[in-house]
Amino acid sequence: MTSLLVFKEYLKKFYGSYEVFITPILKFLLAGLSLLVINTSLGFMEKINNAAILLIAALMCSFLPVGFILFFAALFILLHLYALALEVAVVALALFMVMFLMYFRFSPKDTLVVLLTPICFMLRIPYVMPIAMGLVGTPASAVSVSCGTIVYYLVSYVSGNATTLSAMDAGEASARFRMVIDSMLGSKGMLVTVAAFAITVIVVYTIRRMSIDHSWTIAMIGGAIINMVILLLGDLIYDTKVSVIGVMFGTAVSVLLAKVLQFFVLNLDYSRTEKVQFEDDEYYYYVKAVPKITVSTPTKTVKKINTQRHSVSSQNRGGTRSTGTRGAGRTRSYDQE
Repeated sequence: MTSLLVFKEYLKKFYGSYEVFITPILKFLLAGLSLLVINTSLGFMEKINNAAILLIAALMCSFLPVGFILFFAALFILLHLYALALEVAVVALALFMVMFLMYFRFSPKDTLVVLLTPICFMLRIPYVMPIAMGLVGTPASAVSVSCGTIVYYLVSYVSGNATTLSAMDAGEASARFRMVIDSMLGSKGMLVTVAAFAITVIVVYTIRRMSIDHSWTIAMIGGAIINMVILLLGDLIYDTKVSVIGVMFGTAVSVLLAKVLQFFVLNLDYSRTEKVQFEDDEYYYYVKAVPKITVSTPTKTVKKINTQRHSVSSQNRGGTRSTGTRGAGRTRSYDQE
């Protein structure tokens, strides 16, 4: 455990020393991964579905605020949908505008959540997002998680029905509108998932704010159970065709990842908990203090030891013979006759 804490301190110092270089690199990687997922899932417009455009956009995002990554991701989605069908792009644009208004109103600092949620869906571990945001976010983070979930279902639906949508001619524009809107509003799987994630964020946040020992761990487990129960109940009631094994395995992996997040964000030593009571002129206070587990990184000192074999020399002047030894020297004096 101590070695892990030392490793964490080394990471913090390394990031603090090279933050000006690390932050653009991380934004470049996140932007590149997000745009790559979009091009791989959709890829209808050939002009932007190439490595050069992707690298240029990711490079621009590395020097811009994080919110521009979300802007470029939405732009790429709209361009691909426009290449597929204008009506689909119009519906997506209206949906994005509603989501952006909700996002900027409730959780404008959760840009990474909107980007990471669809990526976690692709990796089959989307349940880590509501648990993680319940730990480090606020109840308003449910909006960001929900927006990311809706974006994933939109991209997934268009990708799976691209042949049907492209086969409709220009005279069936209203049919395209109705088909896309009905699919989004009538998607029981999406609605159940959004509800489950929103409730999980609120439950995890509420538990981890409680003044109990190991509140973060209890919040993770409680949120994971609530999320599983809602998803499985939704499958029984609405036949959302969710994989029971996939939900259980993904939830278990999500809890492990949440524990890793807790280790880097907040690591407490409950064995040294202190309870303090004090008062002032107006209130009497009951305070519970739980110390954080911190270690100091060891400092390495290098000591140079020069070992030299001194030659035996005799001095005829002064009557002194110096005998060299390795390390410390010895001096022997005698009277010269």
